[in-house]
Amino acid sequence: MASTTKMKLTARALEQLAKTPPESDVWDTDLAGYHVRAGQRGLTFRLYYRTKTGQRRMMTLGAYGTLTAAQARSNATEALAVVAQGGDPRAVLEEARAEAQRQHARTLRAYLDGPYTVVQGRKKDGHSALLRIRRAFADWLDRPMGELSHADIERWQGEREAKGEAFTTSKRSLGALKTLLAHAAERKVIPNNPLAGINLQRPATTEEEMAEQASQRRYLEAEEVGALFSGLDAYQDLKRQERQRSRVRGKAYLPDLDDVTYVDHVKPWILIMYYTGFRPGDLFGLRWEHVNLTFGTIRKVIEKTAHHHPEPMIFPMSSAVVSVLKVWRRQQGKPQTGLVSPSVRTGKRMDRTAMQKPWAKVRELAELPGSLVMYSLRHNFASQLVMAGVDLLTVAKLMAHSDIQTTIQHYAHLRPDHTRDAVEAFAQQVAEPDTNELGDENDEEGAVDAPFQVVR
Repeated sequence: MASTTKMKLTARALEQLAKTPPESDVWDTDLAGYHVRAGQRGLTFRLYYRTKTGQRRMMTLGAYGTLTAAQARSNATEALAVVAQGGDPRAVLEEARAEAQRQHARTLRAYLDGPYTVVQGRKKDGHSALLRIRRAFADWLDRPMGELSHADIERWQGEREAKGEAFTTSKRSLGALKTLLAHAAERKVIPNNPLAGINLQRPATTEEEMAEQASQRRYLEAEEVGALFSGLDAYQDLKRQERQRSRVRGKAYLPDLDDVTYVDHVKPWILIMYYTGFRPGDLFGLRWEHVNLTFGTIRKVIEKTAHHHPEPMIFPMSSAVVSVLKVWRRQQGKPQTGLVSPSVRTGKRMDRTAMQKPWAKVRELAELPGSLVMYSLRHNFASQLVMAGVDLLTVAKLMAHSDIQTTIQHYAHLRPDHTRDAVEAFAQQVAEPDTNELGDENDEEGAVDAPFQVVR
């Protein structure tokens, strides 16, 4: 050891050394190997010792200011006790630090910000999934993923309900978290998914909620269909009038809309949804490469189930859809590739909320009820098919349902009522009771005892 400067490293001595940093190490007179070293960042507590095998080791205890004189001396004493028992305190400290790093890597925050961000970056809605987890489980970000439990989920659900969050929103958030945990378990970051098989408890549905659900999952009445088409025409007229006023007010460079079939993407977009029953996401992602106008088909991967069924599906188009797409394509300059309805501002895919305002305007012009959400067009497509007698398997394929049970659950009740026909056929085998044989109308005993006459 090069330096022989020694003193008892008390709080007062360290305060003086901090003011006048020594040029060499200062060793404690009581604990062998315990000393401080001055550096650009101040004083650092250190410990020099020999292991049982005679290996010389140096261990950094911490910085003065972060540790007090008493804390540093206590840590040095504990380390020397480990040495006396034949251990290596530096190895113990390094293992503790390594374990802390391993534990940090298993926290929700570390996995979310690290490997899972890379994975979700490859997905269309990956950013939304990451944001949903960060917001919904902000209090859990620094917890080890493997320690999450059913009790945590029950408390979390109660807190979300108290804030007025809808059950479906909480369910989506939990689903996103469980997907992350399954991914971490699959890659052996955690032993297993601690929330596998755990689901939220569905609260009792109120009468208001049941009424709202019924209004959303329904078909359009004939007069509503007529109103919808009138609303689309009114929307187009409104846009033409707005454009005329703009051109008169000094914006003559804007294209004239009077001679075009569609003033913008809104009418063709809604018509395509009406005639195909496609989900909005699949319409936002619809490309001309997917469309075959010659054969009247759309060949496309369904976005909602792409992670389970990455192969494209083929959907037949009615003549109405083909006509809409032909006109829209011609109006767009007959593109062979690219999005069918790109964003006017960016030329890229429209935001998932891009059709909310246009739909609200069309609905207003059509004088349709505010409860008629745009997704009702999809429900109407399936409902009308079922009521027309199309078999449920065909409807399931046209709706791109991954499981026909979904179709059965939501639309089977609309089938032509064969069961009612059966009981009516039975009823026709029974003759109407002869009112003359039933006695006086006020004679209750006679009314009860009079038998039906069965036709043989």
